[in-house]
Amino acid sequence: MGIRFLEFVESFDQLILVIQRPDRKIQFRDKILCTAVVLVILSSYGKMPLFGILSSTATDPFARTRVFYASNPATLMELGIALTAFLPIVTSGRIMQSLAAARIIEVGDTPKDRALFNNAQNLFAMFIAIGQAILYGNPLEIGNVTCLLIIIQLFVANLILILFHELLEKGYGLGSGIPLFIAANTCETIVWKAFSPVTINTKNGAEVEGAIIAFFDLSIAGNSIRDALYEVFFRQNLPNLMNLLSTVLVFAVAIYFQNFRVDLPIKSARYRGQSSTFPIKLFYTSYMPLELQSTLVLNLFFVTQILSRKFSGNFIVDLLGVWTDNDHQRSNPIGGLCYSLSPPESFRAMLLDPIHGTLYITFMLGSCAFFSKIWADISGSSPRDVAKQLKEQQMVMHSHREISMIHALGRYIPTAASFGGLCVGALSILADLLGVIGSGFSILLVTTVIYQYFEIFVKEQNE
Repeated sequence: MGIRFLEFVESFDQLILVIQRPDRKIQFRDKILCTAVVLVILSSYGKMPLFGILSSTATDPFARTRVFYASNPATLMELGIALTAFLPIVTSGRIMQSLAAARIIEVGDTPKDRALFNNAQNLFAMFIAIGQAILYGNPLEIGNVTCLLIIIQLFVANLILILFHELLEKGYGLGSGIPLFIAANTCETIVWKAFSPVTINTKNGAEVEGAIIAFFDLSIAGNSIRDALYEVFFRQNLPNLMNLLSTVLVFAVAIYFQNFRVDLPIKSARYRGQSSTFPIKLFYTSYMPLELQSTLVLNLFFVTQILSRKFSGNFIVDLLGVWTDNDHQRSNPIGGLCYSLSPPESFRAMLLDPIHGTLYITFMLGSCAFFSKIWADISGSSPRDVAKQLKEQQMVMHSHREISMIHALGRYIPTAASFGGLCVGALSILADLLGVIGSGFSILLVTTVIYQYFEIFVKEQNE
């Protein structure tokens, strides 16, 4: 029997900052302005350093997470988007939705219950954010006062980010909050890696960080065009043109597959002659299977890194993952389960270790297909749920009644969910092997957000 958890959450309503939905229609230009202002503020957060953080040459345990979410180290967005805002909001949302789908907690269809459910997710996210912020610093190394100041900074930044997420979700801006924030941060990172004028000292001397700017810098320095091109295409440890072109390629492929869909004809059960189509896209669950799979793997990597340092040589710990530090403040798995689940560094590395490559590809494709199918069932996108939604809108499929409509949708939706998840996993594998800037997840998220905004603009123009 379900628990009336929402009644318990209602007692904390005074502690939860809630943004009410607008009582009037927000003009399209006002939504654009609101979204732009939010993105500018968040961009400044990504450059604002945390007070109390000292530079260190120690291995960074969050390095892989930063690559995945394109976040910046030692800033208010250090744990803002990557760890203590994005993950808490997403994690709390997924857990709450799963509990509601399993009827462990009861959520009614009334506006009050939906509002309480949303408040419960935000409250849960705030608690997760506090917990993860506490784990950020070691009081024995940086002091209790400094550690407390860091926690306060990250918590306030989190609270603001959650409110911005709510602001867009409630209709004051365009799109969905957290996906838009990560997509904007990824785009900013790609542009910076291409055009950054910052000079970085490497083993080859001082080099310009931006791949495109580096080409002109090398040409001006007296190198031949051929040598300059070879250097910027294949240089190591800094962004190169191959990374940039690979990012553009994966982006183009993802945009191309966004258009793949099956349109099922539907008509109004109430008004004769009124008809439309219900689209079932190839990416039926969008980027969700990759998000769920990657979040699971990143958490496993983080935990096993800590265990590997504390209990090095333990059989069980080594079975989970053996880690070694490289010269770039980043740990790499060299054995155990984590090594099998980590992507090969390149196509050449995969050919040199085909067993690792086979295990990685099998895991990625299988897990993405599995999570996509599961997400379709628990997120209200299953054939039965879609048939119920069409019925509530008084729409039916041509030549189908309600029961046969569920059967007809069942021929398309599970296949689209599983095969779409498989394609998402394949795109991520391609991105990892080609060495894109960011990650397969962040690139796919950018394409999804851009495509959604394109559809929003087209719809607005038609209206």
